[in-house]
Amino acid sequence: MTTVIEHCAIATVDAVDTEYSDGHLVITGDRIAAVGPGPAPRDLPDDGTPPRRIDASGALATPGLINTHHHFYQWLTRGLAQNAHLFDWLVALYPTWSRIDERMVHAAARASLAMMARGGVTAAADHHYIFPRGTGDLLGAEIEAAREIGVRFTAARGSMDLGTSDGGLPPDFAVESIDDALAATEAAIDTHHDPGFSSMLRIAVAPCSPFSVSTDLMRRSAELARAKGVRLHTHGSETVEEEKFCHERFGMGPTDYFAETGWLGEDVWMAHCVHMSDDDVAAFARTGTGVAHCPSSNARLAAGIARVPDLLAAGVPVGLGVDGTASNESGELHTELRNSLLVARLGPHREAALTARQALRLGTHGGARVLGRGAETGSLEPGKLADVVLWQLDGLGHSTIADPVAALVLGPPAPVTLSLVGGRPVVESGRLLTADERDIARTARAEARRLAESS
Repeated sequence: MTTVIEHCAIATVDAVDTEYSDGHLVITGDRIAAVGPGPAPRDLPDDGTPPRRIDASGALATPGLINTHHHFYQWLTRGLAQNAHLFDWLVALYPTWSRIDERMVHAAARASLAMMARGGVTAAADHHYIFPRGTGDLLGAEIEAAREIGVRFTAARGSMDLGTSDGGLPPDFAVESIDDALAATEAAIDTHHDPGFSSMLRIAVAPCSPFSVSTDLMRRSAELARAKGVRLHTHGSETVEEEKFCHERFGMGPTDYFAETGWLGEDVWMAHCVHMSDDDVAAFARTGTGVAHCPSSNARLAAGIARVPDLLAAGVPVGLGVDGTASNESGELHTELRNSLLVARLGPHREAALTARQALRLGTHGGARVLGRGAETGSLEPGKLADVVLWQLDGLGHSTIADPVAALVLGPPAPVTLSLVGGRPVVESGRLLTADERDIARTARAEARRLAESS
């Protein structure tokens, strides 16, 4: 089916940030066929089906937002450990998280994905690393939820093997053996990974962090990912406590440790990357290692201010992440556009740190690059996937901001008039089309209570 969107402002987020104050998009099947100024051509190819024409007056069209880091299961434990830094927060919550099961994960994933989709997310990555024994197919529960909601999904199959008895943070009953973790990760790739251009599902190899994973698992995970041709993901340089841990345990900082274990490269992206030296930034730039920037979570856990302006200036791929909703209770990515700009301006670059357009690029094309999908999505260009969001900007919250990109980034959260994933409507007039929001909320609440009662 052909969809024609007209009379809207358009921010393409292409290589030169082409924008139209009044433009059109033509979508055929799952691809963008045309984008340009003024109304769409009237002589569109006739396939026998009349095109759907949308008058998008008062709206801004952008690429769909791309979330590069999340922990869906944490939807069930929001609002806890409110005044803790990362290590204390993890120690407080690991015992509860270690009791999750398949039903809980499915409910949490549906809620997390629905919340993001309603806010303009068309592609999301989730880092799931807790797999209690005998609790069902937790990764499969996430995959089914993403299929139901209709969002492109990168399932980062995580792992932990370094329990407290071995000097790690997670309790021993929350970790896997190295062989079990690697076997399950390989099975997930073989069963689910789709490398195709229009793929709705990809798998990444994702041991959790230097303080919950052994060096052997780090190295063997990198070898597995490269043998299978998939991407690698982990947490890195998030806090001063992590840096101290790495120096005490490995005799080097996190970035040097990642280099030592094969974890720098164009097929790798790291979450957070707050505490980085000039040499660390240069290493990421030299190797093409990507960063998932999570400003709200970094603030919530008092981790610090990431050097995003310096990373961008060096050429490091940077996208945005919601992070788990136990450290970013809003669960939304579009608020991270604003927060990324505001938090960056608290740093040494002050008002020159980030612009509104750079923030939008972080949430779209930057995220696509980080997930290895820059050729397929992340900008509005002919031939790319039709992952498109229309933001309504003529209402009370935005109508007096003349610059539509500034209205989206600096104004209050904008209503989503339409969100398309591969040309398929997922949200329309602010309403999720693919699932019942009330049922999602009701089920998630019940599963959160069940988890709390089991702890």
